[in-house]
Amino acid sequence: MKSKGFAKHYYIMLLPGFVWIAIFSIFPMFGIAIAFENFNPVKGITGSEWVGLEHFRYMFTLGDTRSIFFNTIFIAVMKIIGNLVVPLFFALLLHELRLVVLKKWVQTIVYLPHFLSWVILGGIVLDIFSYDGPVNQIWTAFGMKEVNFFGSASLFPFLAVGTDVWKEFGFNMIIYLAALTGINPTLYEAAGIDGASRMRLLWHVTLPGIRTTAVLLAVLGLGNVLNAGFDQIFNLYNPLVYSTGDIIDTWVYRTGLLNMQYELATAVGLLKSATGFILIAVSYFAAYKWVNYRIF
Repeated sequence: MKSKGFAKHYYIMLLPGFVWIAIFSIFPMFGIAIAFENFNPVKGITGSEWVGLEHFRYMFTLGDTRSIFFNTIFIAVMKIIGNLVVPLFFALLLHELRLVVLKKWVQTIVYLPHFLSWVILGGIVLDIFSYDGPVNQIWTAFGMKEVNFFGSASLFPFLAVGTDVWKEFGFNMIIYLAALTGINPTLYEAAGIDGASRMRLLWHVTLPGIRTTAVLLAVLGLGNVLNAGFDQIFNLYNPLVYSTGDIIDTWVYRTGLLNMQYELATAVGLLKSATGFILIAVSYFAAYKWVNYRIF
């Protein structure tokens, strides 16, 4: 009887979370019907004319649709690769550092940007790369012309990827450092007795020891292929870089809320969500098959 009472309290503790999910995640899903209607705000969802897949057909005839899907996938894939390789590289460097105090300071400094929103970081980044910012001042000191970094369509995707990696690599590095601490120290001692150099220790002990973690993060990153980061892009982009920087989420925001093309924006958003769901399912299946990771 006592255990049942404790279980009841646990369910009561979970109740606010369930209510939050129901209000903000489940009930709004009924709005996907707008993608299949000629939506009239006056008549509402139930009173608007049903047109089926007409908006989806129209969506694929637009040149913007193809470009935003390409931009989203390109930026997202580059971010996934960068947020796997750079944190791993810095984690290995920090792991080799013998000064514990310095290691903690470096870890704290690179971890700090993760806690700042893109509203704050976006302003900082735009100031750094502005015409009279420090980057252009250094640029001109070597006799070169100023560069409009965030006004250049060719540069914008790489700046978006680079700044995102800068913001998040400290957080992702923690995961690799945790995996590195799990390696049995006796493996290093045994390899050292056999005369292994530092590079040999890295190649034959360290990297195999964190291989499972790296593969797991790479596989789970597959589910984020269509998430290129709305907060970041929205705070950094401008009309000059729409051709290479406009992603699905920012396009849906402008088309649906600013231009009031609710049906088309909902159709694109629904397609993205459905594709993302499939990719997440595939990524978790692959994670279970390859590294025996499961959430249920």
